Amino acid sequence: MHSKMLPLRGLVVALAVAAVAAAAAETEERATYIVHMAKSAMPAEYADHGEWYGASLRSVSAGGAAKMLYAYDTVLHGFSARLTAQEAGDMAAMDGVLAVNPETRYELHTTRTPEFLGIAGSAQGLFPQSGTAGDVVVGVLDTGVWPESKSYDDTGLGEVPSWWKGECVAGTAFNSSACNRKLVGARYFNKGYEAAMGPMDTDRESRSPRDDDGHGTHTSSTAAGAAVSDASLFGFASGTARGMAPKARVAVYKVCWLGGCFSSDILAGMDAAVADGCGVLSLSLGGGGADYSRDSVAIGAFAAMEQNVLVSCSAGNAGPGSSTLSNVAPWITTVGAGTLDRDFPAYVVLGNGKNYTGVSLYAGKALPTTPLPIVYAANVSNSSAGNLCMPGTLTPEKVAGKIVVCDRGVSARVQKGFVVRDAGGAGMVLSNTAANGQELVADAHLLPAAGVGEREGVAIKSYVASTPNPTATIVVAGTQVDVRPSPVVAAFSSRGPNMVTPEILKPDVIAPGVNILAAWTGKAGPTGLAADTRRVGFNIISGTSMSCPHVSGLAALLRSAHPEWSPAAVRSALMTTAYATYGGGSPLLDAATGAAATPFDYGAGHVDPARAVDPGLVYDLGTRDYVDFLCALKYSSTMIAAVARSKNYTCAEGKAYSVGNLNYPSFSVAYSTANGDGEDSGAATVTHTRTLTNVGGPGTYKVSTTVAVKGVTVAVEPTELAFSSAGEKKSYTVSFTSKSQPSGTVGFGRLVWTDGKHDVASPIAFTWT
Repeated sequence: MHSKMLPLRGLVVALAVAAVAAAAAETEERATYIVHMAKSAMPAEYADHGEWYGASLRSVSAGGAAKMLYAYDTVLHGFSARLTAQEAGDMAAMDGVLAVNPETRYELHTTRTPEFLGIAGSAQGLFPQSGTAGDVVVGVLDTGVWPESKSYDDTGLGEVPSWWKGECVAGTAFNSSACNRKLVGARYFNKGYEAAMGPMDTDRESRSPRDDDGHGTHTSSTAAGAAVSDASLFGFASGTARGMAPKARVAVYKVCWLGGCFSSDILAGMDAAVADGCGVLSLSLGGGGADYSRDSVAIGAFAAMEQNVLVSCSAGNAGPGSSTLSNVAPWITTVGAGTLDRDFPAYVVLGNGKNYTGVSLYAGKALPTTPLPIVYAANVSNSSAGNLCMPGTLTPEKVAGKIVVCDRGVSARVQKGFVVRDAGGAGMVLSNTAANGQELVADAHLLPAAGVGEREGVAIKSYVASTPNPTATIVVAGTQVDVRPSPVVAAFSSRGPNMVTPEILKPDVIAPGVNILAAWTGKAGPTGLAADTRRVGFNIISGTSMSCPHVSGLAALLRSAHPEWSPAAVRSALMTTAYATYGGGSPLLDAATGAAATPFDYGAGHVDPARAVDPGLVYDLGTRDYVDFLCALKYSSTMIAAVARSKNYTCAEGKAYSVGNLNYPSFSVAYSTANGDGEDSGAATVTHTRTLTNVGGPGTYKVSTTVAVKGVTVAVEPTELAFSSAGEKKSYTVSFTSKSQPSGTVGFGRLVWTDGKHDVASPIAFTWT
């Protein structure tokens, strides 16, 4: 009898231990993790991968407390779930699990453009219309869509392609009938968001694809919006607004919410977008620079690339500081921001007769023609940071009826104006600081206001400080075009060097991202502030969020014109035809400094789509090339499998891999510094190999190089490449030789292949660490 009691006692003990473990798991804090599984490792007893994923999750979760959010099957194999740290560790140790990564929270990177880019009017003839083999759907992962906007009018478009698998998912204030031949799909993904942040406030946001924010409507209409005549914001930037690819289709995947964009939702959106049949994905969001094996966007983009989908991402708005880039994986097209040749001038006229030019989109009642008293916020505040015009910091009796000078920074530019108005102020001058330099970003302010550059701000504040009774007025002057110089690199645009892989130059290109007019939501005012009750059909906003969909739309145009091109070939065409100088040959300028910009700011340069459609030669890349790149980074087989979703990709033993041999359209040469002054050290040579593919007619290309750094020589072998047919490939090597330089030294150059008709240009960046 005693022996029969042992199993029962053991069972009781086991149950007690399980109960304790379950209780501990319940009290331990849960977080969302992305679990990457090896698809081929599924045991035979499971009927499908979903069943295997569920069983794997239950095996580490006592009492089944861990909840699965999504199962993924296209851009990665695996699932996301709410796990404790212990459960995540147990899951990582299981057979068939490649990686278990904690979720990342990403943030949004918040009419005249076609003319500026040279693709309006007759230039549209360079690109085929929809209904051909080149029919392309641009998938936009953002805050959703306002389907009633005229930018989604499908007039003139053919039937939706038969291969399209997307859906129009109904939800709050959004019917499945909202889609048409232009807006061919709309989905939303909120499980990760609500798991992390709690149930959404449905009074403030819609559990549906409907865009309550405006950002997603702006980006998707920028990429592929239909032409809308008489578009403007309060009369500013009036004209015809059209996307970069007005005949392309749009599908929206709402993955961003009031609390941010969560990687489990982003991956679910990418998973659906690729499976639906999108040819281009546009993501105007980022979360810093993580290792590729832990970067959800990079992992999703790798799978998209494998399935012939180009992924375009914003570089970030953390400029002008160096090494501030997001989305730097070489299989992602990374886009910085520049200005247009259009501005919205406003004039600050001081009592001493001096006139300073700024910008504004204010469209309400003007200030009186007689000057008003002007004060500096720091002197009329109860806060040590009063200069920033933060909520509740201004003293109403010192502000009432006056123009207030506020410094830019920390809080939203338009919110500062609301603070001034709330305190009784009559107007605002928003002064840039050193971080923004002379960059001018226009805003639809709630009171008469003008944004001015740092130099103008210093002069205005000096006048206020040195004059007993300073006065001023603000005059908003409308829209000005043909502004020169343009483009200028936006001060906010994130910069290189690339801190994840210094040997890959990023960003790839810049595109228009300052003061961009595009469609807007009917749910929010142009400032996005709750106090802004104005409603508009179009809005003007700025950010690499705006430049990214320009390139996404241009990529759709190129894919329509050249359906046979790979994502890498499309990016190469955009990069090698980009320009880094103005018409007279002077270099592009940086708004932050007023000085010449560099490839760390603009990559290959500003996109030039009319040239990109016929680049002559391209630098092509495929999956194996990127795997070799990961091998060169000394990724383990598990890390490679996490990125590439398969254990079939391995690094050959004994093979010498080089990051510099990735067939990228730019060159980033990273030297190690041997000593402090570099005078007596021996020369170091770094060699890169590249292969060019002919996508034009027969021709002979000759190479030239320019280097703007002393002590560096560049040798190309061979110096001439002859192509006799389309698709022909030719390789060359470039040897960069330099003596050691002091740590922190940087330099730049350019390599160009030309046949007299095509210039196939590549930027070169040198760094010494």
